[in-house]
Amino acid sequence: MVNGYVPQNLAQALELRAEHKLVPYAGGTDLMVENRPGVSYLFLGKLPELREIKEDADNLRIGAAVTYTQALASELVPPLMKEAISRIAAPAIRNAGTFGGNLGNGSAKADSVLIDFVADAKLRLLSVRGERIVEIEKFYLGRKKLDLAEDEIIAEILLPKTGLENYYYKKVGGRNALAISRVSFAGVIGFDNGKITHFAAGFGAVADTVLRFKELEAMLLGKTAEEAKADKEKLLAAYSEKLVLTKGRVSAEYRKTVCLNLLRDFLTEKGI
Repeated sequence: MVNGYVPQNLAQALELRAEHKLVPYAGGTDLMVENRPGVSYLFLGKLPELREIKEDADNLRIGAAVTYTQALASELVPPLMKEAISRIAAPAIRNAGTFGGNLGNGSAKADSVLIDFVADAKLRLLSVRGERIVEIEKFYLGRKKLDLAEDEIIAEILLPKTGLENYYYKKVGGRNALAISRVSFAGVIGFDNGKITHFAAGFGAVADTVLRFKELEAMLLGKTAEEAKADKEKLLAAYSEKLVLTKGRVSAEYRKTVCLNLLRDFLTEKGI
């Protein structure tokens, strides 16, 4: 059995993915630790088409094989994303780990994925059959379950260029560095003429996928900060009902308390 393939270009990679049962990877920081028996791999880490950070009129386009170190050095990557990925493991892991790998791992603990959810990112998926653009929340079907066909690869993350400027981010782990998230939280808010025009809050590492409740976020839209402040306790109570968490390294009760405290701190910091 061939244990791995190294395609010379993207077209060849897609052909190999279609012809063989292969697991794509680039950095392999999680995958290689698993050492799955009988698995053949498709190495995508050197394909230039997947290693670019560029922008179009609406989106920042991050290639799936872009490493965290590469993104941290880019002037195009927004501060919120940089803050999240700067907390990933250690420099050696950030030098190898990639955005596509963080997504393909299918974990709600993935640091960059939380930001993808809060940003309403989309993914560009490629196969010999063509391409698909999939919203991040529809791509994640559950823990380790992705809307990714056996002949598809993740090619790009499409991150909206606006809406992430006024942000809040916290990661709670067992230590300050080299920590897997116990709870992670990201929030963004936008104002226009004194009224809230954009609000998003995401909770990572607490359920099978990143949690966002857009119906609750809508409660603040169109309100001034003072009006939103008057509804703050009502909003927090609504989140408390919605936050049904899975058991992890620490109790669900502890993590729910942390989630609500971080949400409250986010609102307070933004004048609500």
